[in-house]
Amino acid sequence: MPIVVDIDVMLARRKMSVGELADRVGITPANLAVLKNGRAKAVRFTTLEALCAVLDCQPGDLLRWEAAAEGDPDDDLRAAG
Repeated sequence: MPIVVDIDVMLARRKMSVGELADRVGITPANLAVLKNGRAKAVRFTTLEALCAVLDCQPGDLLRWEAAAEGDPDDDLRAAG
């Protein structure tokens, strides 16, 4: 997927654990792990807002776009959309 989630980078910069971030944001550690590992298909703006508030960052610090690699199976999904 061409959207990359960099929550782990911000966690390291803030010296914060996944569990602490989940508690402070108000989501389960399992749901935060899904987002952090790039397996989420969507993120609510309220969750993104809470992540930014707790981590004292901008949405662009957490999310970035990368061009898809050649032969990426998601290419077919984008072409069909």
